[in-house]
Amino acid sequence: MIRLIVGLGNPGPRYASTRHNAGAWFIDELASQFRLALRLDKKFQCEWAELPSATHKVLIAKPVTFMNESGLAVAALARFFQIEASEILVAHDELDFAPGGVKLKIGGGHGGHNGLRDILSHLGSADFYRLRFGIGHPGAKEQVVSYVLHSPSEQEKIAIDRAIDRACNNAPKLMAGQFAEVMQDLHREE
Repeated sequence: MIRLIVGLGNPGPRYASTRHNAGAWFIDELASQFRLALRLDKKFQCEWAELPSATHKVLIAKPVTFMNESGLAVAALARFFQIEASEILVAHDELDFAPGGVKLKIGGGHGGHNGLRDILSHLGSADFYRLRFGIGHPGAKEQVVSYVLHSPSEQEKIAIDRAIDRACNNAPKLMAGQFAEVMQDLHREE
């Protein structure tokens, strides 16, 4: 079962609409659908809330640190609430998928993603789930930083929002650990 869902992004209005914040957009939409207000908690270096679940406590969180320090919040929450890496789902932007693509996987490396790199370092484990929202690739490695720190086009944003909606619709199954069903739904071509 999933007990902690974290959406990665950079804090503040300057970055709020950038591609790198796709994971944070997912958390915002989950909070909206469940009519929850995320509250800032400096101790955990994040904004968080508790999702209603019939079987167990599920936290949703957005680190308020920059992307490359995302692991601070994830590790702090995991330690305090005694959450294992395998009970954590990290939502993040993914360069390797076109906008609108969304996939779920467990484990793996960081693939050059600074947020994942920091979480791996702080948790000391790669055994967490990843919900990867496609943002597309600029075509050249040296353009990646600028690309992820800029807003998507209107059409790209619509596609990413659709993927976020599909993932939110699967939230009850994610929390219950019905990962095969979630993968079957999310991985099909739209």
